[in-house]
Amino acid sequence: MASRSQGSGDGPWTEETKQKFESKSKSEFYDPCQEAAQRSYKCLYRNNGDKSMCGEYFQAYRDCKQAWVCFV
Repeated sequence: MASRSQGSGDGPWTEETKQKFESKSKSEFYDPCQEAAQRSYKCLYRNNGDKSMCGEYFQAYRDCKQAWVCFV
């Protein structure tokens, strides 16, 4: 698995995400919370769609989105 870009506790805006955001083309969409979203999808897949098993992943995604929306 790839290294965790959000592991520092600084939220979705790290030096890595800042560079990706600033270097993307103007028409390209960039979601710094995509990694958290993918983790929640993988959890659902592993648990046959049982949402009760993936609450922590959903919360991490919500926290990331909230931090990102408040930042922008």
